[in-house]
Amino acid sequence: MENSTFNSFLLQMEGISVTSASMYPLFFFFLFIYLFIVISNVGIIILVIIDKSLHQPMYLLFCNLPFNDILGNSYMVPRLMFDILQPPSERLISYNECVLQAFFSHVFGTTSHTVLMIMAFDRYVAICNPLRYSAIMTNRMVMKLTVSAWGVAFVLVGVLLGLTIRLNRCRTLITNPYCDNASLFKLSCESVVINNIYGLTFTVVLLTSSVLSIVLTYTRITLVCLTNRNKSLNSKALKTCSTHLFVYMIMFVCGKFHIILHRFPQFIDYRKLVAILFHIVPGSLNPIIYGVQSNEIKKFFSKLFQSRKVLSSK
Repeated sequence: MENSTFNSFLLQMEGISVTSASMYPLFFFFLFIYLFIVISNVGIIILVIIDKSLHQPMYLLFCNLPFNDILGNSYMVPRLMFDILQPPSERLISYNECVLQAFFSHVFGTTSHTVLMIMAFDRYVAICNPLRYSAIMTNRMVMKLTVSAWGVAFVLVGVLLGLTIRLNRCRTLITNPYCDNASLFKLSCESVVINNIYGLTFTVVLLTSSVLSIVLTYTRITLVCLTNRNKSLNSKALKTCSTHLFVYMIMFVCGKFHIILHRFPQFIDYRKLVAILFHIVPGSLNPIIYGVQSNEIKKFFSKLFQSRKVLSSK
C-alpha cells in the first residue's frame, strides 16, 4: 500500500512489531495500563469534586492534568491494542481518524506543559505571596488559567495540523504506533518547509516558555524558603514543589526523546517505544505521585476506609 492511490483516504498503520506469542500478553498489558490510567485519574477528579476540603485552587488546577491524561490515552491506547491483534497488512485507518488522533495527541503534549505552567504559578503565589493568595487565586482566576491552558493548546495544534492537511499525499504508510503531525506530513511529496519551520518554532517556544516559567518560579520559591525560618511551611512547600517538578521532569524527558528520535529513522523501534511511553508513563504516575504526596487526598482515603470498616463491623 506504500505506493497507493494519490490522496488516498485509507492509510496503513505500521504499529509495533509483535509475534504470535507476545500478541496477547502485550494486549492485556496495555489493557491493564489503560484501565489503571482511566480509573485512577477519574477517581482523582471525582475525589476533588465531592470533597469540599479539596475545593482549593491547587486541586482545581490539578484536575486538568488527570483529565488531559485520560483524553490523551483514550485516543491512543485503544487503537494501539486493536492494531496489536491485527496482521500488519490489515492495520488500516481512515485519514480523518488519523488527523483526529494526531490532533488529540499533540493537544495532550501541549496541555501537559501549559497545565504544569499554571500550576507552577499557583505554587509561586501561594508560597511567595501568601497574604494575597486568596485575593489573586479566585475562582475567576482559576477559570481564566484553565481556559488559557487549553485554549493555547487547541489554537497552536489547530494551526499545526491545518498546515499539514493542506498538503497532497502520495504515500499511505504511517511509520508510527499512532498518528502524529510528523507522520502525517511525511505522507506528502510536496515541500514541507513551512510545516518544519512552524513545528520547530512551536516546539521551541512551548519548551522554552515551559522551562523558563518552571525555573523562574521555583528559583523564587527556593529563595523564599531559604530566607523563611518557618520550618513547617518550608517543608510543606518543598514537598509540594518536588512533586510538581518530578511530574514535569517525567513528561519533559519522554517528550524530548520523542522529538529527537523523529530525526533519526534508524532508531525507529526506539522512537515507537518512546512515543508510547510519552502517553502512558505520565498518565500512570501522576495520580500515584500526587495521591501519595497530598495529605488531603490521603486523609480522604483514610476517612473513607475507616467509615467502611465501622459499617462492616456493624
